[in-house]
Amino acid sequence: MKDCLFCKIAAGEIPSDCLYQDEQIYVFKDINPQAPVHFLVIPRAHLDSAAQIDETNSAVVAHAFEVIARLAKEQGLESFRLVSNVGESAGQSVKHLHFHVLSGRDMTWPPG
Repeated sequence: MKDCLFCKIAAGEIPSDCLYQDEQIYVFKDINPQAPVHFLVIPRAHLDSAAQIDETNSAVVAHAFEVIARLAKEQGLESFRLVSNVGESAGQSVKHLHFHVLSGRDMTWPPG
């Protein structure tokens, strides 16, 4: 999608602090971190949100979760929170599927 902020970041059109990338996903530090560790995991292929995941595209989500687990181990994260907001009222500000990985502080419950 040509006007999507995260598509532009994944394509290298907008600079980011990249932590990992491959042909399917792109991982970068959040520019407004809500925890000492806060990075985003996005598929390179545009999906508006988790509400669009189906049998034709779910493999990229499985791959993203594998990379999240690997990065968490590499960074020595004993625990972390994984969040994907769907829709504006849930806090989604960029309409591109993304997973927030947050760690480095106690997480309260319920969130928000």
